[in-house]
Amino acid sequence: MAVVTLRSPLRELAGGQKELQIEGSTVGEVIEQLERGHPRLTGWVLDEHGCVRQHVLLFVNGEQAELARTVGPGDTVHVLPAISGGALQTAVEPATFALDPAEVAELLVGTRKGLILLRGPRGRPMEVVTRQFVGQVCEFAVRDPRSGTYLASVTHGQHGPRLYRTSDPLGEWEVAEGPVFPEDADWTLERIWFVQPGVEPDVLWAGVAPAALFKSEDGGRSWQLNRGLFDHPTRPSWQPGAGGLALHSICVWPGEPDRLAIGTSAAGVWLSDDGGASWRNGNRGLVPRYMPPEARQDTIQLCVHNMHRAPLEPTTLYMQFHGGVYRSDDAGESWEDIGTEHGLPSDFGFPMVVDPNDPDRAFVIPLTSDGDRITPEGRMRVYETKDRGRTWWPLQDGLPSGDAFLTILRQAFGHDGREPLGLYFGAESGEVFGSADGGRTWATVAEHLPPVYSVRCSR
Repeated sequence: MAVVTLRSPLRELAGGQKELQIEGSTVGEVIEQLERGHPRLTGWVLDEHGCVRQHVLLFVNGEQAELARTVGPGDTVHVLPAISGGALQTAVEPATFALDPAEVAELLVGTRKGLILLRGPRGRPMEVVTRQFVGQVCEFAVRDPRSGTYLASVTHGQHGPRLYRTSDPLGEWEVAEGPVFPEDADWTLERIWFVQPGVEPDVLWAGVAPAALFKSEDGGRSWQLNRGLFDHPTRPSWQPGAGGLALHSICVWPGEPDRLAIGTSAAGVWLSDDGGASWRNGNRGLVPRYMPPEARQDTIQLCVHNMHRAPLEPTTLYMQFHGGVYRSDDAGESWEDIGTEHGLPSDFGFPMVVDPNDPDRAFVIPLTSDGDRITPEGRMRVYETKDRGRTWWPLQDGLPSGDAFLTILRQAFGHDGREPLGLYFGAESGEVFGSADGGRTWATVAEHLPPVYSVRCSR
């Protein structure tokens, strides 16, 4: 038997064992037997295709080794993180916090260096309660309001993307089984962009890169690839945006679980009426100004940046496009430009919020252009429409008003669903801003954080 040594977090996935004796005549056989004996390790050392992950190193008796390297009794196989991948701690001690629970707002802030939980009065400075997944990229985090389960998408420097779940964000997090591409897909998961609670109990949807849709029917414990979208005959022609080929927007239909709308970069809008068994385009009216005019008609190379459905009027959807803000009044079949010449300083951007209590009201945070992705004129402003995009007005009281060259990423803008509406967004420069009065006034609720990737309200 060979002796396999593990470091955190692999050690925890193997029941806390630092060293294990494993049968096998080659390093590859040893790793396969390790995964069979400890299924939670599956996918952490080898990817979907049986190859060693890019940022994982294997050594035998102190010498770097390939999977074909022969091993014998008494040989030691070390599974180590490459120095290119970053740290592997998973948590820090939580801070103490005292506040009347009725007044608490809770934010899940995904950052380049872990998940940060903020709590405090709505729209006012908040306290960092805990930081989980230390040193790792937290792409997105959300709380399922139906079950109270917290879910976090985390990309380990060495071991790739994983989805975690817990009922207590200050406690232990469980690794989900997936999302992961099946062997016949011939793709490797790069990022989990977004998780959306479904309509039916325990149903969740996840959008990933390369662009694909996954479904969970057990509250996020396990995930299955949606083959209807993945096997669509147009897929070979799908092209990535600057951030890769991504499925980042998932719109469910209240009361009708079979109806879905998804947005991709850069393969446009896709609609399903049968729970994802079949899909059709919903791109009519979108104008890709980044393409030559003669190439725009009938193309699906359409770079959606963000898309949301109005819960109280499901036929209404809003979209931030790559150059354009759009609204659909027919459930995503066709789109009307509501950004160009309607009062925005720029119609390029990524973040978007739709008021869940008012289908006529939406918010965007414009950026200057695709070549200069900062706030226009160095002024931090959120723009609001109350008339379905006919007019837009700046909301800026309390936000930086000069030399503020901030970048707000796709998922870094969220709301709390209350009335008046609470709004929160984070910047790559590490600030989080909040408003408890629908954007009329703002405050800096946190600063000096790592670059912010996502912001969602969990209370």
